[in-house]
Amino acid sequence: MDWHEWILENEPIVRLTLFIGVFAVVAAWEVISPRRALTQPKGLRWANNLALTALNSIVLRLLFPAAAVGVALFAQQQGWGLLNHFGLSFIAAIAITVVAMDFVVWLQHVMVHAIPLLWRLHRVHHADLDYDLTTGARFHTLEIILSMLIKFSTILLLGPPVMAVVIFEVLLNATAMFNHGNISIPEHVDRVLRLFVVTPDMHRVHHSVHAPLTNSNFGFNLPWWDRLFGTYVAQPSEGHLKMEIGLDTFRDPKQVERLPGMLMLPFARQLGDYTINRRW
Repeated sequence: MDWHEWILENEPIVRLTLFIGVFAVVAAWEVISPRRALTQPKGLRWANNLALTALNSIVLRLLFPAAAVGVALFAQQQGWGLLNHFGLSFIAAIAITVVAMDFVVWLQHVMVHAIPLLWRLHRVHHADLDYDLTTGARFHTLEIILSMLIKFSTILLLGPPVMAVVIFEVLLNATAMFNHGNISIPEHVDRVLRLFVVTPDMHRVHHSVHAPLTNSNFGFNLPWWDRLFGTYVAQPSEGHLKMEIGLDTFRDPKQVERLPGMLMLPFARQLGDYTINRRW
């Protein structure tokens, strides 16, 4: 058995191990060199954000036992998808898969900001009053299910190698934790780094309470799409230390920082001025 066969057979364990490893590194970085002072009790926020993450993981496992890797294996066995019709090298197929699936994630992110019904779900992510490692995993359960269905559709259309899907999943999870980290990176390093990956300072702009900034910097992993499509903002005008995080219509910690409130947030009447097309 070669290394990639071993990874595929042990994919859940490999992903969980890497998740815990990246989580531990970013969590330690936040303690050693935080970018901003938190405004809410960290322990309570983490407990609720991680409880939502755990709930989502359980629901996904129950609804989709095979997950994205299972769909990729099925597409490969059936010969479905574009990449199954071209004699690409393994490396080229992986590169195309990572870039294409990342672009779909970017488009999906724009979509949930543009469609009011979907924004109701996505605002659970934005309503966090602080911005740190756990914000990157804080999504409403219904949005997570939608994301998985979009991912399945992308895999069936693309027909990527199974290993490429594993690599993309690991990269997306790792970069989501990294770019939501409350971590300090020297400005000259950040300027170079954000040419290749979305950095915390780049994505934090997207979590500003001000609607125009909320509708910028949609990238999670690759930073190029926002520059290509004109949604890139380099820095907030008030600076990262003074920038207010969250949504202006939801400022009550009991509503936005507790699991029951997060689950009910899509059904709250207030929408605010955050959806891109402003029509509801």
